[in-house]
Amino acid sequence: MSPDALLVVFAVILGLLVGSFSNVLIWRLPRGENIAFPPSHCPHCDHRLGVRDLVPLGSWLALGGKCRYCRAPIKARYPVVEALTGLGYGLIAWLFPPLTFGLGALGLMVLFTILLVGSAIDLDTYTIPDELTLPGVGLGLLFALANAQGSGLPTFPEAAQGALLGAGLLVTINNVGAWVLRRFRERSWPEFPLGYQQISLGLLAGAWLGPWWGAGVALLSALVNALAKKVIRIPELLTLGGFLVSVMLGGSGLGRDLGAMVVGALGAAGAVALVCGVYWWLHWRRHREDDGAADTDEPVDAQAMGFGDVKLAAVIGAFLGWELLLVALVVAVFAGAVLGVIQMALHSSNRLKFGPYLAIGAVVALLWGQALVGWYKGLLGL
Repeated sequence: MSPDALLVVFAVILGLLVGSFSNVLIWRLPRGENIAFPPSHCPHCDHRLGVRDLVPLGSWLALGGKCRYCRAPIKARYPVVEALTGLGYGLIAWLFPPLTFGLGALGLMVLFTILLVGSAIDLDTYTIPDELTLPGVGLGLLFALANAQGSGLPTFPEAAQGALLGAGLLVTINNVGAWVLRRFRERSWPEFPLGYQQISLGLLAGAWLGPWWGAGVALLSALVNALAKKVIRIPELLTLGGFLVSVMLGGSGLGRDLGAMVVGALGAAGAVALVCGVYWWLHWRRHREDDGAADTDEPVDAQAMGFGDVKLAAVIGAFLGWELLLVALVVAVFAGAVLGVIQMALHSSNRLKFGPYLAIGAVVALLWGQALVGWYKGLLGL
């Protein structure tokens, strides 16, 4: 057996083990539990599980899908997650041989785990935990920083741009969509001192000043709020309306180059959105729009998209770069349009769990993204 084939077998075994740990994350992260302590136990009878209870796939099959101690049923999700992780890791090792791609193969395996865990949690709870996505963005940037040419991962500048554009594009869809859903009324309760208001301001400023100056203007607004100890309102008619007018001016040739305006706006909005995510996470704020509610007595404004999806898009951009990120988003939109109708019908809800579709888009982009990008560029004669 060749060294590459041996590494594929090793990757499958590693994937099965990581899949077992992924089930721990899927159960504990949404509940705010420690992922290491207490040791693995049955959620029904609390009996500590032994080594023979934790063999990936084997234990579930041997026990007939029931707990050894209380005979309560064990969800089929457990072996499914383990099997998918094993197959996913094996496929990555086959397509991106570790002996050739080095850290790139490991980075893609980490991305696969984040996507699978995030999707499973989103399907259960309509949330994608910050504890998964925000460190995921950091890991994507770290892998890119250690990236060697030909590793299968983007360079650090490409990863940073991908993370910002991923977060920026989805948070822009959310902010503009929510504004439309509110029939262009202002948000009832802008966050203090930093929130969606600053993201919208970054969107406008970034269109004219570029991503970093645009983000700087938005964060300066947050500083003003903090010093004033209250929210200084900036009307969305000015920020979001101004952004839309700016794009129209750029498209008509009266402003900056349209492409530069869009990249600057999305980059600034994405940077501010990630700062918001870290700020809310570190201060234990309950402003995660994934579940459609905040830990407050104030009214909840309509949202077009969960904030967890924004951060998951940043993870995908950090690991795959901006070109493959766009492929992932296009696939996710089409998958969501087709499969989302079935999902909402089965759950009798008009809320779409978009995280799994982002994950599907990312896997398609990973496997066939470069070919799709090459085909599209060929159509444009680039």
